[in-house]
This record gives sequence, C-alpha cells and structure tokens, in this order.
Amino acid sequence: MIASLRPLSAIFLAGMLAACASSPNNGLGELPRTPKASIEQMLQQAAESKPEQAALLRLSAADQAYRQNDVAGSARILEQIDLASLQPAQQMFASTLNAELAMARKQPKSALKALRHPSLERLSELPVEQQIRTQLVRARALEADGQALAAARERVFIAPLLSGQQAQDNHEKIWELVANLPEQTSAGGDADLAGWLALARVTKGAATLEQQQAAIDQWVAQNPQHPAAMQLPEALVKLRELASQPLTRIALLLPQEGQLASVARALRDGFLAAHYEAQQAGQNPPDVKLYDSARIGSLDAFYQQAQADGVQLVVGPLEKPLVKQLSDREQLPITTLALNYSDAGQEGPVQLFQFGLAAEDEAREVSRRAWSDGMRRAVALVPAGEWGDRVLDAFRQSWQAQGGTLIAAEHVDQPVELARQIADLFQLRESEARARRLQNTLGSSVDALPARRQDIDFIFLAATPQQAQQIKPTLAFQYAGDVPVYATSHLFTGTHSQAQYQDLEGIRFCETPWLLDAHAPLRQEVTQQWPQAGGSLGRLYAMGVDAYRLAPRLGQLKALPESRIDGLSGTLSLNQAQRVERQLPWAEFRGGQVQRLPESLN
Repeated sequence: MIASLRPLSAIFLAGMLAACASSPNNGLGELPRTPKASIEQMLQQAAESKPEQAALLRLSAADQAYRQNDVAGSARILEQIDLASLQPAQQMFASTLNAELAMARKQPKSALKALRHPSLERLSELPVEQQIRTQLVRARALEADGQALAAARERVFIAPLLSGQQAQDNHEKIWELVANLPEQTSAGGDADLAGWLALARVTKGAATLEQQQAAIDQWVAQNPQHPAAMQLPEALVKLRELASQPLTRIALLLPQEGQLASVARALRDGFLAAHYEAQQAGQNPPDVKLYDSARIGSLDAFYQQAQADGVQLVVGPLEKPLVKQLSDREQLPITTLALNYSDAGQEGPVQLFQFGLAAEDEAREVSRRAWSDGMRRAVALVPAGEWGDRVLDAFRQSWQAQGGTLIAAEHVDQPVELARQIADLFQLRESEARARRLQNTLGSSVDALPARRQDIDFIFLAATPQQAQQIKPTLAFQYAGDVPVYATSHLFTGTHSQAQYQDLEGIRFCETPWLLDAHAPLRQEVTQQWPQAGGSLGRLYAMGVDAYRLAPRLGQLKALPESRIDGLSGTLSLNQAQRVERQLPWAEFRGGQVQRLPESLN
C-alpha cells in the first residue's frame, strides 16, 4: 500500500462505485467495471468499506491488474474475495476473470473449471459485453484443451453478438477450427455449424485446385444466406484467386534396384493406386512416367530427359544423397517433390519440396498430444545412436516451446541395462539408499518398498516393438507402471498380436490413418492386391498415396501456409522450409486390442 494515499472521501467513493458498477436490473446484482481510480486507491478504499462495496472494488482492481498484464497481482486480489458471498452477476464476472487468468498461465482445464460455476447458467441475462467476454474466453479454453468442435460451436453461437474487428477475427477463427476437424464430424443439429463443416468438407475433398475452387463456388450458390457465404474466410478468398496450371504429366523418380528397391516399390504402388483411383472417379488425372533413379547418369541428364518428355512435376528421388544434391542447387528446371529430406537447416531452391515419414514429426506430435492432455513434466526413453538423438531433440524443442519440462532422458541400448536406466529416471536408487540408511540407523530391518519420484507426468517413448515389449513390464517392476507412456509409431508392427499387445498395455501412440483405419476404401483395395500393405510397410504405401495427392496442391500449400491435406500418412502441411509436416491420429493398447482414441483425451 502506498503510504501517501489519503482515505477517499465518501463522496468520491460513491462516485467511484457508480463508475465501476452497472446493474442489469434483474436481481443479479451489480457488475464491476474498471473505474478511473488506481488499483492502490481501490484496494485502500475496499479495506475501509462494507463487504458488498469492498467486493466490487476488489473485483474492479483485479480486472484492472489483469488488463495491465499483471496476472499474479490480479490473482492475489481475487484470492481475497469470497466467491460464495457475491451476487450472481459478480460471481459470473469473477469466474470469467479467473478463466482469463488461467489462460494467461496456459491452464485451459483450470479455465474451463472456473467457467462451470452455477451462476453462469444466467449469463444470457447480463449485458452483451459481458456475455461476449465470457464466451470468448470459453472458446479459447476449449481450443487450447483440444476440444476444437466445442470451440467452433461456441464461436458460431456468439458470432451474431459481435461486430467490427472482433467479428472478423471470430469469423476467421471458426474457419481455422472447422478446417482442421475430421471430415465425418457432426454438427449435432446446429444449422450454422453444419454449414461451416460442409464447406470444410467440400474444400478438403477436392483433389485439385480447380476442383476446390468449383466446390467452393457451388457451396456458396447453395448456401447464400450462410455467414461464410456472405463473407468467405480469407483463406478461401485467396484459394479462389490462385491461378492454376493443369498438371498433365508427372515423373516418378525411384530406384528399381539396390537397398531401397523394396521401399521404392511400396511407394510406387501406393502412388499408382491413388492414380488409378482418380481415373476410376473420372478426374482426368495426369499421366505418370516412371524413371529409375538407380540408373540415371546425373541429375542434369535426368532433368533434360524429363523436360523433353513434357514432365511438369517430378516426384522423387528417394535416395538422401540425391536429395542433398538437389538442396545444394540454386534452382531446378522442374518443380520437384523429393521423397526424403536433406540435412536439417539446409535450404533448398524454391522449386524443391520435401516429403517423408520423418520421426521428428512424430516426436512433435507426442509433444502436442501430451500437452493437450494436461501433461507438463516428462522423461524420455529413446534408442541410442543418431536416430534417437534426432527424435529426442525434436521432442525437447517442441515440448519446451510449449512450456513443458523435460526432467531427464535415457538412451536405451543394451537390454541388461534397461532396469538400471529406468531406476535412474525415477530416482529409485536414492529411495533404496534412504531405506538402507534408515535400517542402519535403527539397527533392524525396515519393511519398506522403494518409492519413485512423483513429479513425472508421463514418459516419451521412441522404441522398436522389441524394446517397447521390454520397457513396459520393466516400468511395472520398477514401481512406475502407473506412469502414462506416449510413444511414436515405431513400436507398432501393424499386425494383430494379442500376446504382444498385452506387453504394451496402456501405451498411447501416434500412427498413420492408413494403419488405424482398416476400412478405408483405398487401403482395402491395396491390401487385397498387396497384403503386406496391412503391416508396417503400409506406412510407405500411405506415403505413396499422399505423394500423389500432394502433387497438384504444392502451390496451394505454399501460397496458403494454413492449408491442410487430410492424407493417409497424416494431416499434411508445409513449413517455411518447404518440408511437408505430418500430424497423426492416436491409439492405445487396451485389453489386447488397438483402440483408436478421440481427438483429445479430455
């Protein structure tokens, strides 16, 4: 408290309360508003006021502190207020402010808990400004908590109350949310939301830019009164304006012999399966010409031949040395979608795009999912070697960028060392040492189980199926069997082995849609012809399909960075380095089966 402040006069107090309170005149009580007085003045006068006036002043002071970005100060003031003693309008105001403070601390679950206060059932009786404030923070909390559909529903509901820039921002946010929802998402009877979802569905369902543009125009014509038809989201306005050059011939550049031949065959067969599917759907797809990268004399000779053959887009090569050669060039004669990645940090020419099944994508996916599920403190188990280092680095960077803490990491190498490594992660050795010291002090045996550290929320696991089958039972043996495990897809073989799955019970893992959805029509057709596509090789078939689907959309992904393609190897986007990134769905080993998980475990 500032000592030089004098007590406010009764007249000034009355004026301040009038300035900082409004009455809905419906029995809910007065709503605080931020007055012109300072926070210190309000708190000083609150200490000298009757309880009801003191509560209004403290709420106003807390709100003003929040608006000044003093989150800790606002929270301290709110803690002085007994929520149960407030009138309903003040309870709603305080609950909303509590939610805003929780969001400032990146705690969406706490925000949603604050917004479940019973008083908020009467929110519609408050002035529109307060309704907007409450519902916007609820929408932000739902989105941060991974509940994208609920967040979109909240924003669609509040849209008619908004105006100006606030309305525009909300409009764009609705599109961002629905554009990333699964195609089968239901609106549940909400007509406006159903229209948004239908627009997202027809946009994502089109195979080429021309088909997307036509689908958008058709949807607008069929839904002229829908908010999105009267004002198209900015991303779709840009999409309609993109010029499109029909793609008539693609070169597929893959090795037909050598160590990568089996990988290349799976990619080729997936690519051609997608091509035949497009033909059967009457889409007039481009011609595909195959080239053997194992037999080309040089990349220059290949591009000269491809140009002579009328090729407009190259898909490949697969070999990393060739991709690195392409990345070293200042430009390429033909736009190229390489099926591997050059070294991290290596910038390529503007004509080069890169796509692969990068383990780093999965590490980032684990980070996103675990954070969405409320996890904050992690330990990691990754294989020894360069691959494990890359995966761990990708997880660490993504996890810490979100605000998570990586407490410790172990590199798994020799099976005989596994028990010790897990004991080190959970500090079981220290627990055993404490028990021995206590036994020596007492001079008698101590009947005590080792106690693991309790500040670990989950384990990030990147491991082979064989390693994972050893790790999960070892965790149980080391008193850590109850700690959630989030893993990359590398522990899943794609085959259905109940005995193997029991050793992996409870592990959550990200995986390609191809392996998690056995009923997808294209997957069923491919596995009938190539049964191996139902196992771990299926990821390569999926990548081949997605390479075909990416081919005509590279310009769109580059021009509209927020664009996404729902592929069979994941949801695909393009980063600034023109590398395709994947976001994957989730599953869990449960009762000897693989169970697909919802978008978020809330």
